[in-house]
Amino acid sequence: MQQERYSRQTRFAPFGEDGQAALAKASAVVVGCGALGTVHAGLLARAGVGRILLLDRDYVEHSNLQRQMLYTERDADEALPKAEAARRHLVEANSSITIGAQVTDLNPENIGELFEGADVIVDGTDNFETRMLINDWCVRENTAWIYGAAVGSYGLVMPILPGDTPCFRCMFPEPPGGAQPTCETAGVLGPLTSVVGSLQAMEALKVLAGKRDAVRRSIITVDLWDGRIRETKLPAKDPACPACGLRTFPYLEGARRIPVSLCGRNAVQIHDKARGVDLEQLAQRLAGLGTVRKNEFALRFIQDPYEITVFADGRAILKGTTDVAVARSLYSRFVGN
Repeated sequence: MQQERYSRQTRFAPFGEDGQAALAKASAVVVGCGALGTVHAGLLARAGVGRILLLDRDYVEHSNLQRQMLYTERDADEALPKAEAARRHLVEANSSITIGAQVTDLNPENIGELFEGADVIVDGTDNFETRMLINDWCVRENTAWIYGAAVGSYGLVMPILPGDTPCFRCMFPEPPGGAQPTCETAGVLGPLTSVVGSLQAMEALKVLAGKRDAVRRSIITVDLWDGRIRETKLPAKDPACPACGLRTFPYLEGARRIPVSLCGRNAVQIHDKARGVDLEQLAQRLAGLGTVRKNEFALRFIQDPYEITVFADGRAILKGTTDVAVARSLYSRFVGN
């Protein structure tokens, strides 16, 4: 049965049976289960990667369904965490591999545990600070990761092989300043995220199948609206790069913290509860103060114009403001100190 399942990719000579055998023993982490991450996760799972861990801090909304390929209206109606919703759908597609889900925010404290044993990290995130954190860990641990980004009709992909190619910080020494286009402000086309995610997944599969020499040492950029695809050879590593050159890792050490204001979301993430939240007790406490909806993973509380989604670990996403002070005040008022 397994031989037949993967027969179409093993018949591709550069991949072959040895590539499939390597995949079965390999481990991948998908960081972010949005438009790009759902493509990564679906392709890696269907290809037969032995162990996949899905990480995401957010929940499914109806506005996701236009481009986030794994989710359904029911997932959005139930406000399921993206990582868990993705896991449930992928288990139905391939029950022979191990698929885990963590509803959490990647940070310097948990990255080591979450990434332990991974052969490749695939980037489906939406902010530079998290990518800097991923880069710090991957450079220090000599682990390959595949960067990708998509907004509007434009996207790019860059494989990062520590010790071989320039790292992310060689190319982007600091996060860009000023307002940047986001999916919220500039929109994004579903075909674009499928293309960018597929290009990332292909490079990840090369790494996982033991075909590292086949990984592109280039940046691939695409503009699907104009129909342009371009490949640019990566430059040499920067010997003065703080990460791969000087071996300093401020993001990993927590000196540079990930912001709580969520990119393009009119929302702020708060995590003040060290020991988590009893969602059942919180639901009882909030009853009568607004609309309350709860599942086993999270509680959603709506009091116009704000919407608060609280997870069991105490983390909350507050929609309706980008002001951190306002968000903290709401968190303290409704969730507690």
